[in-house]
Amino acid sequence: MNVLKWLEDWYANECNGDWEHGFGIKIETLDNPVWNVTIDLEETALEDVVIPYQYFEKQEGDFYGFKIENKQYNAFGDPSKLEFLLLNFQKIVEDTIRGPEM
Repeated sequence: MNVLKWLEDWYANECNGDWEHGFGIKIETLDNPVWNVTIDLEETALEDVVIPYQYFEKQEGDFYGFKIENKQYNAFGDPSKLEFLLLNFQKIVEDTIRGPEM
């Protein structure tokens, strides 16, 4: 399943008549240029997960960073990283639900 379909399914599963009125998903671009992804985790299986800020840069123009704190997944990356940022979120969700793969 591609990550966009997976994210649609995850979002639909979280929508319970209440959650979607106060929480959601925000995908935007910034002028750096970067993708910025914010996903609310309150009232989800990940609401108690905390991942300290992590930043990775292979070379200039090839970078990403993410964290989970305050019940939000926050990630950013260079213009080629949107799919990667969403796949990273998918992995975190799946690892939280079933435990990390060895």
